Formats: sequence, structure tokens, C-alpha cells
Amino acid sequence: MSANRPAAVVVLAAGGGTRMKSATPKVLHELCGRSLVGHVLAAADELEPEHLVVVVGHAREQVTAHLAATHPAARTAVQETQNGTGHAVRTALESLGGTVDGTVVVVCGDTPLLTGGTLRALADVHTADGNAVTVLTAEVPDATGYGRIVRDGASGAVTAIVEHKDASETQRAVREINSGVFAFDGRLLAEALGKVRTDNSQGEEYLTDVLGILREAGHRAGACVAADHREIAGINNRVQLAEARRALNDRLLERAMLAGVTVVDPATTWVDVTVAFEQDVVVHPGTQLLGATRLAEGAEVGPNTRLTGTAVGAGARVDNTVALDAEVGPGATVGPFAYLRPGTRLGAGAKIGTYVETKNASIGEGTKVPHLSYVGDATIGDHTNIGAASVFVNYDGESKHHTTIGSHCKTGSDNMFVAPVTVGDGAYTAAGSVITKDVPPGSLAVARGQQRNIDGWVARKRPGSAAAKAAEAASREPAGES
Repeated sequence: MSANRPAAVVVLAAGGGTRMKSATPKVLHELCGRSLVGHVLAAADELEPEHLVVVVGHAREQVTAHLAATHPAARTAVQETQNGTGHAVRTALESLGGTVDGTVVVVCGDTPLLTGGTLRALADVHTADGNAVTVLTAEVPDATGYGRIVRDGASGAVTAIVEHKDASETQRAVREINSGVFAFDGRLLAEALGKVRTDNSQGEEYLTDVLGILREAGHRAGACVAADHREIAGINNRVQLAEARRALNDRLLERAMLAGVTVVDPATTWVDVTVAFEQDVVVHPGTQLLGATRLAEGAEVGPNTRLTGTAVGAGARVDNTVALDAEVGPGATVGPFAYLRPGTRLGAGAKIGTYVETKNASIGEGTKVPHLSYVGDATIGDHTNIGAASVFVNYDGESKHHTTIGSHCKTGSDNMFVAPVTVGDGAYTAAGSVITKDVPPGSLAVARGQQRNIDGWVARKRPGSAAAKAAEAASREPAGES
């Protein structure tokens, strides 16, 4: 547990986000495997606060349901009417009894690039400097439209936050801006919120007014400057969402590469925050790694591959493949152009080849399904070869059934295995067979009609055709010539 543990972190997530132009609440839009508010909560968790409160309002049923599913430790406080950021924080404090002893950190629910390290630095500066309020700031290349931080020249204390439209020319030259993220003394915050007025153009209670109220009461206001100004960027539209996604993706890939992962083309590689890499993984262009995907040492993935919740074993190779909730064993090879659906489990050294689809299938060590096949609801043993164009017929129109094929089997091309059926260890099946009955170990199953040749059929049924002429010419050739 941190020695400087905040009493509470309050996440403001009640806004409507109309500029997103979406039926989805703004804070639930996703990037890199989490919602906007999910990223903020992950950063807040690193402070280990005693209380974590999310203020909800717009579409609160959706937001609350999302929080219950993804972050059940967070409590919610409902802001029935969105009357400003000050009112939102007051709503959160009321859910905690009205007053909180200790540090209260307030963050915005639409800042997905904010890190736990930066929040920790804010809380530490707040405590070390003995501030009543500490604002997280950043120096940006272009401060147009942002509230400027005005400091005391001698002490460096923050004296005011001046909105762009109200700033003088001198103040507009300042590049240090307000992030909307604060650390407060909990008791002083509660007192100051009771004094916030609504005599402004929006008729709302602004949290920024608390800073002036506390200073007028003789308390110190300070600032903590974020190392990377992009961390404080809020998301208000789809353009900013895409920019944040790129920035976060770059951060994740840089972390992976510094840990020993080769990313051939970071510009076309996309990963979620929940993806795990081991050393000497190689990721080729056009690859998406999503959910709880795990790549073990020496695995090679891509190009043009999307893995979701998939584990790839050491030294395995996955090429031009879509996989969802699958396991690829060590040294296995998949693709190109394969589709691994949920429940696929490949043993060590197994092979899934071109245009093969698998679902709910356990495929043993060294077993090969090389070409043009569907394997569903099946168990296949070790070192078996499944012939090209095989179909595991698992659905009878009402229920799914299971097929079992043993170890060291050789099944012919163009086989259909009509489940439920079992092929024993070491058995063979002939090409073109429809297997409807169990095949004993070591047996050969032949399940196809006898071939019958009808001589002269083409000449009688297709006279004058190219085929008839070719057949006639062939019949005139001396035996043994071509």
C-alpha cells in the first residue's frame, strides 16, 4: 500500500459528450482494449485510494452497468442534473458522507492517456508542499482555447486559472494550461464547494472557482507539471479519439520493443493494453493483438493477423490468421488464411494450414490439418494427418455432436466425418469417404460408391463436341503413344 494514499479519487463521467455524435456515452467509447473511463480508473487504481467514486449522469444506466462489469470496486454517485464540475464533485462527496479527511484527487473520465505515475506525482507534490489545492498542469505547443495557469513570480504558487477568452495578451503567451485534474485537502474542498456561485454564463458550479476561494481564505494553491502534455488531453470527438488511440498504441508498442519484442512496422500494428509479450517475439505488419492475447518467447505473428484473447506458444508461427479465444501450442504453425474460433486448442508442433477453420477442437501434438478443411467439435490425437477438403459434420440441425479421431491416423482427402463418430488410433480412411460409423483402431474405412465406367458415353451423348473429338483422336493413337 502507498505511504501517501489518497482518501478518495473522484472520476467525473456525467457529461453527455454530444460532439461524439454517438448513441454510446462518450466515456464508454473504447481504445486499446478499454473504455475511456476504464483507462482513467486503471490509472486511479495505482494510487490505491480508500474510496473510488465515479460521478455518472448522462446515460447513467449504461455507464453504471459497464462499471459493474469491468470495475466493480468503484462506487457511483448520480448527478441528476449536470450543473457543472463543482456540483459533480459535491455530489461525489455527499455519497461519502459530505466531508472526507485527507487528499481528494479529482480526474476527468475522458482522459485515457493519463497515467498512474502522473497522478502519483500530483498527490506527492500536493502533500509535500502542504497545498490546499494542487492543479495538474502541462506546457503545450499551442495553448489556444485552454485556461492559463497564472503563478506568483516569487513563490511559484498558483494565483489563478484564467480562461482563454478572459486572458490578457501577456497571459495568453503562457503555455502552461489547466488539465482539469486536481488534488484537494478534503475538508477544505467541502467547505469551498459550499461557497461556489453560479453567476456565470452557463449558470453552473465550476470546480476551478474553488482555487480562488481557497486562496482568498489564505490557503496555498500549487501545481504539478505533467511530463508529457498529451496525458491531459480530453476526448471530445472522433478525431481526438483516433489521435489518443494512436498515442496510446505507440506507447504500448514502445514499451514492448524496449522489452525485447520486434515490431516490424509500428504504424500498422495495433495492440490492447491487456496484451502480454515475452522476449524475442516478432510481430509483422498489419497485425492486431487484442484482449488477453499472450505471445510466448520467440513466437512470430503476422502479417495481416488478428488475434483476440489468444495464447501463442514459444516459437509458434501464426500467419494471415484470425483467431478468437484459441490456444496455439509451442512450435505450432497456423495459416496462411486460417480461422481459429473459440475453443480451439493446438498441441505442440501442430499445423493448421491454408483455408482451414476450427472451432471447439482439441488438436494433438504434431497433428496436421493442412488444407481446405473445417474441424468443429472434435478431438484429434497426436501425429495424425487430416486429408485436404475434410469436413467434420457436427450439426444435425438441432444439436451439435462430437467427433474423435485417434493418434497416428491418416484420413483421406474429401472425407466427411458425421458426428458422433470415432476413428481409432492408427486407423486410415479412404479418400472421398463419408464416415458415419466408428472405425476400429488400425482399420481402413472405405465409405464410397463403386466406380463404373460407361464406354462411349461422350460420343453418344455429346457428338461433335470438343470432348468427343479428343476422345476419337485418342482412340486412334497406337497403344503406348501419347
